Amino acid sequence: MNKQDQRISDISHQLYQASREIRILGHISWPAEIRETFFKHKEQRLPEVTYPHFEPSNVIMQVADVQAKLGDSVVDSWLGRQATVIANSALMKSCAGTEQFYQYSRELYGAPNDPLTDGMSTSLSLAQQFDAVIDSLSGIDLGAPQDADRSADQVASEMRHAVEKAFGEDAPEVFVVEELSANALAGPTRIRLRAGAQFTDRDVVQLINHEAHIHVGTALNGSHQTHLPMLGASHAGTTRTQEGLAVFAEFITGTMDIDRMRRLSDRVLGIQMAIDGADFIEVYRYFVDRVKDKTQAFENTRRVFRGGIITGGAPFTKDNVYLNGLLRVHNFFRAIVATNRVDCLPLMFCGKIDLEDIPVLSQLAHDGLLRQPRFVPPWASDKRFLLSYLAYSSFLNGIDMQKVKVHYNELLDEAPKLDW
Repeated sequence: MNKQDQRISDISHQLYQASREIRILGHISWPAEIRETFFKHKEQRLPEVTYPHFEPSNVIMQVADVQAKLGDSVVDSWLGRQATVIANSALMKSCAGTEQFYQYSRELYGAPNDPLTDGMSTSLSLAQQFDAVIDSLSGIDLGAPQDADRSADQVASEMRHAVEKAFGEDAPEVFVVEELSANALAGPTRIRLRAGAQFTDRDVVQLINHEAHIHVGTALNGSHQTHLPMLGASHAGTTRTQEGLAVFAEFITGTMDIDRMRRLSDRVLGIQMAIDGADFIEVYRYFVDRVKDKTQAFENTRRVFRGGIITGGAPFTKDNVYLNGLLRVHNFFRAIVATNRVDCLPLMFCGKIDLEDIPVLSQLAHDGLLRQPRFVPPWASDKRFLLSYLAYSSFLNGIDMQKVKVHYNELLDEAPKLDW
């Protein structure tokens, strides 16, 4: 390794070490007694939440040291962006429970109204459109949803088998834990499932594709990047692409359903409600009306308000990334087919990355510092299926849907409605 490559590798190691102090979700998690107290008071009293003190100065000093070593190359610019994200994440963590937490959250994760690359579309507009479509289907028999009759212990057993098959000796351990911010969370060495959570058969396959093949797979691939260990770090700068890739995996494997999509959309709508000033109880009542389950409604609302202000105006915007990231990842995949750049596909799995890093990652791979991913999801390995789907999807993108809609509206106006 030459002197320049060694410098880049050393900085990547330093950033990785700094990132290890940033564990945001654990820091802003709520103990179970907050939920118990909320229901004890008949859902009429706002939760009272406090967060541990976090001193960001050590992280800030490490980042400042890195920034002093940076040059003006594209790789240095990439490393500088990673440094800024880590510094802002540390500052956000230190501001939990204040309005400043929301300001950093919005910068790191975005907000529902932020425009996408076309300058017009937003995750909020997708959530609203999907909500309207679901409402329009209310009179149609879509069939009963699957029974959620699988316990966390049963799912854990299936997950263990799946990760051992996918990752061999690198497979993470699978645990069932009492308290968790979601039904499941995954990292490179462990997957945790929340005790008491109930799952459907579809949920199990969805978790394998979302948590194992994406979150675990990219973490393991990043950990094998010995020259660029930063790619093994989970931080806010990569969350949008990581979650977008994971949700895309649900679509491409056929494990996404209307209930799951509505949950993702509702999270975005709940965040926007809080930004507009709704407090915890108002957003909770919105979720109660949506899910008809008070415990689940509380958990959905907690996701919006954790780290932010309970009285409204300053939520945690992380859950915006699911739809935002999905739109970005799907469009990127279509673009690499349309521009004949399928060579960039493996870069999506080489570690924890952001889409905007693709040019510099390609350069690092060209220079021999970035390794090919060791683990790739089955749907991405089967390029014949993936590329045929993306080619078709890319073609559809060029069609003037307004004219198509007018044509088929006229056609369907002549067709009587059927009551089958």
